[in-house]
Amino acid sequence: MDEALLRSLTPTVLGVLVRRGADFAAAEDAVQDALVEALRVWPADPPRDPKGWLVTVAWRRFLDATRADAARRRREDLVDEEPAPGPVPAVDDTLQLYFLCAHPSLTPSSAVALTLRAVGGLTTRQIAQAYLVPEATMAQRISRAKRTVSGGRLDQPGDVATVLRVLYLVFNEGYSGDVDLAAEAIRLTRQLAAAIDHPEVAGLLALMLLHHARRATRTAPDGSLVPLAEQDRRRWDTTSIAEGVEILQAALARDRLGEFQAQAAIAALHADAPTAEETDWVQIVEWYDELTRLTDSPVVRLNRAVAVGEADGPRAGLAALAALDDSLPRHAAVAAYLHERDGDLATAARLYAEAARRAPNLAERDHLTRQAARLNARWGR
Repeated sequence: MDEALLRSLTPTVLGVLVRRGADFAAAEDAVQDALVEALRVWPADPPRDPKGWLVTVAWRRFLDATRADAARRRREDLVDEEPAPGPVPAVDDTLQLYFLCAHPSLTPSSAVALTLRAVGGLTTRQIAQAYLVPEATMAQRISRAKRTVSGGRLDQPGDVATVLRVLYLVFNEGYSGDVDLAAEAIRLTRQLAAAIDHPEVAGLLALMLLHHARRATRTAPDGSLVPLAEQDRRRWDTTSIAEGVEILQAALARDRLGEFQAQAAIAALHADAPTAEETDWVQIVEWYDELTRLTDSPVVRLNRAVAVGEADGPRAGLAALAALDDSLPRHAAVAAYLHERDGDLATAARLYAEAARRAPNLAERDHLTRQAARLNARWGR
């Protein structure tokens, strides 16, 4: 069974049903039913036209549900005649579905869940496992999201920036359960890049590829975090790095800089350095300056402080950090690192311990706790 094929066909089939007049929520339910049926039937009897098969089965599921629900009698004009079997019109609604699922009224978590289901073709169970929540909770979240977007048309313009943020949220979830969300985000972004010619879409795809290339080296066999400077660069995926750099260069050549292109440029400079010591920190600071201009994000300024500390020395980094709110996530960890580089081990150890208490996950907490213990041992405490 080719599950990748099923996932790739999901947005097309959903688009066909919506264009025929099906309500988005009902159409999405019908498509999910068709996917389940395909998983059951196809291994023994694969269809010659997978897309046509899915459209036919999904449309019949929609009609059955419509006829059975008295509250939907207003749609009776849709069920008078079933469309005759035949080739499915070659209309690609993938891009419009991205926009619909990234509806501005949805919370980020709901937009991500709906995108994974409606465009990505994942089941509710798979999405729930990936987000480590009960399946019933995820089902309610998706149901509410579908009600929100129901009635939306596929010919309305959408906001590319919102879609990209949703995809980046998917990518940053990484891996959990039986769905690799980082790989799924790359697949969906490739799909989006094929549907729309936009430099920021290319920038996001490049950024994902460059980050994903280092994935195998980010954790040790025992699950502990491995900082970038300590990663085995021989194990980085050079094919993904080369592809990401090529995509980025083509996007930058269009002279329409956006935040994802700037982030990808920073990632490319890290990937290009043969060793941590050979990293071009001066150019990275320049890209962070561009990114700050584009976003004015406190998190970007925090990362810039680290880069300044590498390029101009730890005291320059601490000066840049002093202008930021110390309640920012990972502020204490950055301060600890810069104080350690400046030789103030007592302050660094204290800040590492403070950062560990604020850590958002167990792996990061353990890493910061080890750093504090290491410095306390060196300092003599």
